[in-house]
Amino acid sequence: MGLPFLKMHGLGNDFVVLEGRRALLELPGDWIRAVGDRRTGVGFDQLIVMEPPSDGRADLFMRIFNPDGSEAGACGNATRCIAHLAMQAEGRGSVTIETLAGLLEAVRGETGLITVDMGPARLDWAQIPLAEACDTLHVPMTVGPLSDGVATNMGNPHITFFVPDAEAVDLAALGPIAEHHPMLPRRANIGLVSVRARDHIRFRVWERGAGITRACGSGACAAAVASIRRGLTDRCLKVSMDGGDLTLDWRESDGHVLMTGPVSTSFVGEFAGDLALERFS
Repeated sequence: MGLPFLKMHGLGNDFVVLEGRRALLELPGDWIRAVGDRRTGVGFDQLIVMEPPSDGRADLFMRIFNPDGSEAGACGNATRCIAHLAMQAEGRGSVTIETLAGLLEAVRGETGLITVDMGPARLDWAQIPLAEACDTLHVPMTVGPLSDGVATNMGNPHITFFVPDAEAVDLAALGPIAEHHPMLPRRANIGLVSVRARDHIRFRVWERGAGITRACGSGACAAAVASIRRGLTDRCLKVSMDGGDLTLDWRESDGHVLMTGPVSTSFVGEFAGDLALERFS
């Protein structure tokens, strides 16, 4: 028997999901990178492992790996996918998911869309983190035509740049340079935003360790917060990405960011043959 997995996505932000609650999975970096290869493996934006929670308030722990083998603290679209699986298995309409970034509450709405409380936006330079003290509403870093970014931590670091047309920017060329900028000691996700209305922004993203993705939940949260902080949009807005739309609400009462969107299951499979985990142990 091979190692079973699910392939899921949220707006095209795609994931390989593994069950690790019954037996601990030791995943070598070489294996993660092999699985992440879209030609010889399965391919994913993130690999997700469901593990037992360490916090008694949580239903499960969600561990997140990037295609380069590095570990991430948060992933909004993956959180919706894992929340869907947990709610479906338990026959419930809400769950609590533990991550490296903290506890995330998720509920299923009447339309089937899932809302995740992504927690508070962290806005201090040391929380991002940045290499030096500065105003996170105007970060002093320039990469080609990108400058005057907004820094936000939504469980992982994000820099959001406002541009006239997000689709006209060569994100494939600028993304990796910005990700590794000296101002970003732990690297960061790089977002581009074009404001279309007080309740609507266009967003593209380069994810650290993954590259350009069709959607990024935590990045959409950061983009919304940045737009609101700049006074460009209202506190509830639609974020349009290459893979589709999310609804974001930066709650004024406690600073928490609520993200609402769909989930999908693409297929099920198992790792065997050249991708058998035992070959990499």
